[in-house]
Amino acid sequence: MKKHLSILCMSTAVLLSLAGCGTGSSGANGEVIVYNWGEYMDPDVLDMFEEETGIKVVYDEFETNEIMYPKIEAGASEYDVICPSDYMIQKMIQNDLLAELNFNNMPNAKANIGEQYWDQAKQFDPENKYSVPYCWGTVGILYNKTMVDEPVDSWSILWNEKYKDNILMQDSVRDAFMVALKLNGYSMNSTDAAELDVAKNSLIEQKPLVQAYVIDQVRDKMIGGEAAIGVIYSGEAIFTQRENPDLEYVIPKEGTNIWIDSWVVTKNSQNKENAEKFIDFMCRPDIALKNFEYITYSTPNDAARALIEDEEIKNSAIAFPDLSQYSNLETFQYLGDDGDALYNDLWKEVKSN
Repeated sequence: MKKHLSILCMSTAVLLSLAGCGTGSSGANGEVIVYNWGEYMDPDVLDMFEEETGIKVVYDEFETNEIMYPKIEAGASEYDVICPSDYMIQKMIQNDLLAELNFNNMPNAKANIGEQYWDQAKQFDPENKYSVPYCWGTVGILYNKTMVDEPVDSWSILWNEKYKDNILMQDSVRDAFMVALKLNGYSMNSTDAAELDVAKNSLIEQKPLVQAYVIDQVRDKMIGGEAAIGVIYSGEAIFTQRENPDLEYVIPKEGTNIWIDSWVVTKNSQNKENAEKFIDFMCRPDIALKNFEYITYSTPNDAARALIEDEEIKNSAIAFPDLSQYSNLETFQYLGDDGDALYNDLWKEVKSN
């Protein structure tokens, strides 16, 4: 999500104020323990929720789905609400780690989230029983118009020797292999050994051209003109363009990842009703708008989008693209333990070659 934002967390003082100095304290109406991506919510929203509901928010952050998952699987942490990505939600459902949601407690979810996002979520939550979409977006190419003098419409430009040491790749096994698989005409969810071997070899071939494998640093490097081309999430692209107008974002013609990060409630939640109140609050149009303006990641909340006053952002082809004009868009699927192990082994080969 995501989706892969910085985990440069809030200061200890801010965290303690949000957490009520620990999980032992609670508001007049109890508490809710939230686990979210770093910098993936306007902090003012937490204060507003506490003031309006009397429910104390204990707030914690994670950097990747893979860091979050073992904590939930082990049951060592008492989180109530989490915001995983699509494929991780699928994995958590399969491993019986999530509670079915009571949508009677979340009228804003059904009223304000666009139907197309519920349909997309069925790829990982087939009956829409366990998750509520929070943010969504695409993965594409960000390039500097002053450093790239040719049309950019294909992943293949990331293999162009002209841009050696000016290319940024995502330091993420699934994202890196998504690019290589799409380049070669394959599904980004492929578990075919021959297809994955082709993708691996493409990444090894590309490696001498890559300046760095990064996650959130692609944003700062591109803003500062330290690279010509980078693989980036659409929400980050919006932010970078505000800081550097020479940057452009494109979805390659071979297709890409369209992703959703969603709210879920853990199976062992001790505050399920409060958790559902929290999710419903996040789906309120004014709150969803506030979060969108803070993090710049696309909101699936149609009512919130209608409230956007900046027409340029409201109709942005990056924030709200017309997906019907693109082909070969996919959502990451959970590939099972064997699939994860296969990708990780191949990624180690790429990195060590």
